[in-house]
Amino acid sequence: MEHISILGCGWLGLPLAEHLIQKGFSIKGSTTSPNRIGELESKEIEAFIIELSADEISGDYEAFLQNSKTLIIDIPPKLRGENPESFVGKMKTFIQKAVLNSSIEKVLFISSTSVYGDEPINVTEETIEKPETLSGKELLETEHLLHQQTAFKTTILRFGGLIGGSRNPAKSLSGKSNIATPNAPINLIHQDDCIGIITAIIVQNFWGEKINASAPFHPTRKEYYMAKAKELGLPLPEFEENKASGKVIDSSKLISKLNYNFIHVEDI
Repeated sequence: MEHISILGCGWLGLPLAEHLIQKGFSIKGSTTSPNRIGELESKEIEAFIIELSADEISGDYEAFLQNSKTLIIDIPPKLRGENPESFVGKMKTFIQKAVLNSSIEKVLFISSTSVYGDEPINVTEETIEKPETLSGKELLETEHLLHQQTAFKTTILRFGGLIGGSRNPAKSLSGKSNIATPNAPINLIHQDDCIGIITAIIVQNFWGEKINASAPFHPTRKEYYMAKAKELGLPLPEFEENKASGKVIDSSKLISKLNYNFIHVEDI
């Protein structure tokens, strides 16, 4: 039985772990909350409390990675609030102290299409990255850090806006006013497709790659969020009168190279 370690069993990591277990993999999963250990173990996940900082790793990271050849990194940068943390610093420490001294041969890093900025163009994996946010800049630097490693192969998976499960796009903007960029196209991806794409990468051994992942469905933000609010009977959002547009994430490489068929397109 092949072992996979998932760093971060949250909104995506937990249902991903459950799916991979159903596929016959043995899963080790991490959380930063002792209260969630029982939840993970109840789903047949070997659970670990792992916390990262720019200087150290808290938790039994050696056992977390032991016997695993594949590592999935699915933790978001925490750059807001009173104590912002260096995501790049945390990743450097984790790679140097843990991953390079383990059995890991393949790394899947969950990144974001925010690394491209927001110019109104069709974005492929060949598009030059121009992140505008601090989060996008930290993610891109972490991508470069991982690709520089020779001890393991890394695939970078850049997701669009995440929806599904507890994340409902209509509720996030319902009733709000002065919402910017009404004409910008949406670039969303459902949790089910996130899990399906990750599984395809692992099963097909698609390593050493960069992949964009966004459903091939791009109405404007105003069209999409107004329709979703009406569908659920929620207060309608109000948008600014602004003609500015934005990028369209092209997932053609994903569809052709992995022969992947999206589960959710117009029904996202």
